[in-house]
Amino acid sequence: MKTKYFKIIVNEYSSINELPDSDVRLIYAAREASKNAYSPYSEFNVGAAILLQNGEIISGSNQENSAYPNGLCAERVSLFYANSKFPDNKVLAIAVSAKNFKGIISEPISPCGSCRQALMETEIRFKQKIRIILDSKKKILVFYGTDNLLPFAFKPDTLG
Repeated sequence: MKTKYFKIIVNEYSSINELPDSDVRLIYAAREASKNAYSPYSEFNVGAAILLQNGEIISGSNQENSAYPNGLCAERVSLFYANSKFPDNKVLAIAVSAKNFKGIISEPISPCGSCRQALMETEIRFKQKIRIILDSKKKILVFYGTDNLLPFAFKPDTLG
């Protein structure tokens, strides 16, 4: 047996003021998008905003359904829309923000497994890592590349 260790790289910021202006704009776009969430069941609103290579910012929000598996996360809503509207533009960054009835959540939420896989596929498609920004009241986490969130990703070479 071998024991292997994986190194995850994340930058933690205690304030939005520590981030570059492009990240700040993206976070505010994600926060605004969270206001458009359809979440009558969980009352947990998530917004995502994507920065494309052409400078466009595409945002989306979670869309629930009473049959939970039929809903869609904010990350995939914004990612799929960006890829369909601007198919030749690389995704440079995504910001994710969430709020509940108390306001912006205290700790960052991380994309679910399906969203991580969709982010990975986008990185593979454009041959470029995505800057992933996770927003909250207490701190902001920034990852460079989905490998830092999904170290055992299912990739095209897995198919053989």
